[in-house]
Amino acid sequence: MNYELFIAKRIINAKKRKNSVSSPIIKISILAIAIGVIVMLFTVATTVGLQKKIKEKISGFNGDIQISNYDSNNSKVTVIPITKNQEFYPDFTQVPNVKKVQVYATKAGIIRTPNEFEGIILKGVDQDYDWTFFNEYLIKGKTPNIIDKLTNEVLISNKTAKRLSLKVGDSFHMFFVKDNPNKAPNSRKFVVSGIYDSGFEEFDESFIIGDIKHIQKINKWKADQVGGFEIFIDDFNDLRETGFQVYNNIDPTLNAYTIAEKFPAIFEWLNLLDTNVIVIIGIMILIAGINMITALLVLILERTQMIGILKALGNNNWSIRKIFLYNAAYLIGKGLLWGNVIGLTLLFVQKYFGLITLNPETYYVKQAPVYLNFKYIIYINLGTLLLCLVMLIIPSIIVSKISPVKAIKFD
Repeated sequence: MNYELFIAKRIINAKKRKNSVSSPIIKISILAIAIGVIVMLFTVATTVGLQKKIKEKISGFNGDIQISNYDSNNSKVTVIPITKNQEFYPDFTQVPNVKKVQVYATKAGIIRTPNEFEGIILKGVDQDYDWTFFNEYLIKGKTPNIIDKLTNEVLISNKTAKRLSLKVGDSFHMFFVKDNPNKAPNSRKFVVSGIYDSGFEEFDESFIIGDIKHIQKINKWKADQVGGFEIFIDDFNDLRETGFQVYNNIDPTLNAYTIAEKFPAIFEWLNLLDTNVIVIIGIMILIAGINMITALLVLILERTQMIGILKALGNNNWSIRKIFLYNAAYLIGKGLLWGNVIGLTLLFVQKYFGLITLNPETYYVKQAPVYLNFKYIIYINLGTLLLCLVMLIIPSIIVSKISPVKAIKFD
């Protein structure tokens, strides 16, 4: 039998504690740990959720890696075409992390309606385009039906639809300026097949999605010429390495760049959020540890007579210290339990009801996204428990300073 654990359980279950001086201090310590866990769970879940959601949206509009002509590098509008007859298309078998390759082209133009006009970019896509991302954010209508024949259906954002007073089924003209400014611009009539709202206003207000054959005709490209390729990968954590592999397995006249290279400011900001998480977790654990140190010292002083008796019976200092460390571990565990119950409940409420909203112009999302990963939850709980116990080892040394003779007479 674990002698120290047995005594610790007796102390924990003692009715005297409920009316003792240490009772409110212990309750405050448990509360501090519970609040700390709630804050840490919220910080990690919402920060990781925000990072994943923003990366997902950028990938949805651009792919994880883009391949284009060198002269078109990082440009929103493709000027010089490349042939889609490449070894890596449609299946990029040379790089294992690649999930899908699809073609695209972009062309800037102006949408004209009876009452409004708007400068925007037409993103042309082909039959191989993956609509999964836009289906998630589709609020009205359907995605364009891209087939062998030219289609006039386009997908527009909710923001563009409101500005131009367009709805599903409405038609509008879009004008594209020719290379020769003396010639009249090309005009195309499009029909709104669907309206989406991704919440990423920087992209929502910039793009409409339609048939790539329009851009090929306007630019007088051949049927096998496209603006570039979008590559989606299985593991986003290997984005940089996969980007290098893709670059090394394409024609020397082409360039490959990741979305982290195309949008460095956004990804630098996302990386800074990791530092904020570390700082917040460190502060919460420190506060919880300080509260537990206070509770432990009060428990030791309250049990001075018991310590003296145990020493008189031959117990060493480390054995007695273990009794109080077991006691502290129980209190920490109780705080962790309540913190997890309350924290996870609040996170599930936010995940499914979105009570906490954000400004999409600043955070690129309309509500605080939640990402729940049990690995993170386990790390937070084990880390809090272990670090608090380590912090308690030093103040528990006070046990060795207590004299048995004086302690037994202590009242």
